[in-house]
Amino acid sequence: MTNELEDAADDRELLSDRIRNALADEIATGRLEAGAALDEQQLADRFGASRTPVREALRQLAVSGLVEVRPRRGVVVARMTPERIMEMFETVAEIEAMCVRLATYRMTPLERSHLIELHDASATIVKKGDFDAYDAFNRAFHEAIYHATHNSFLAEQAIAIRNRLTAFRRAQLQQDERLDRSRAEHDAIMQAIAEGDGEMASRRMRAHMLNAATALRRFIEASKAD
Repeated sequence: MTNELEDAADDRELLSDRIRNALADEIATGRLEAGAALDEQQLADRFGASRTPVREALRQLAVSGLVEVRPRRGVVVARMTPERIMEMFETVAEIEAMCVRLATYRMTPLERSHLIELHDASATIVKKGDFDAYDAFNRAFHEAIYHATHNSFLAEQAIAIRNRLTAFRRAQLQQDERLDRSRAEHDAIMQAIAEGDGEMASRRMRAHMLNAATALRRFIEASKAD
C-alpha cells in the first residue's frame, strides 16, 4: 500500500511538472497573454488531469512570478514586458558571472569532477535533441556552479533569480540550434575553469547568458510570426 501511495504521488508530481512546463512555455512566448485567466477546471479538462496537479502547477508558476492570484478573478497571467525580461537576464548574467569566477577558485576536486560529468553527459542529450532533458541538465549544471562558490548566500540569491527566469531560460532553448550553441558555450566555460582562469570563465558565462537572452527574443518573435 505504501509503495502504491508513493507511486501515485510521483505520478501527480510528474503531471504537475508537465502542466507547469506547458503553461510556462505558453506564457514565455506570449501565447498566453498578460491578464488571461487560468481556470483550474478548464486546465484539468485540457490536460486530462484532476484539479490537484493543476493546482500544484499554478502554485509553482505563482512562486516564479509568471501568474498572480487575484481576489475574485482567480489566477491570471502576470504582466511581464520584454524590457523587464531583458533586465532580468542582464542581472542574472552578472550574478552567474560572479558565481563561476568564485567557483573556479573555490571548487573542490570532487565538485569539479561532478561538473565535468554533467557536461560530458549533455553531449548525448544534445545529439538526441531532447529539449526537456537538456533543460533539466542545464539547471543542474548551473546550480552545481552556484554551490561550488561555497558562498551559501550567493547561491541562494542565484537560485532565487534563476527560478524567476525558469520559463524564459527554458523557452530560449527552443530557438533553432540553441542546444548545440549552449553546449559549446558551456564547453568554453569548462575550459576556462580547467585552466583556473576565473576571469575568463566569468566573461564567457556573462556572454553565455546574454546569448540566451538574444535567443529568447528571436524565439518569441518567431512564435508570434507563426
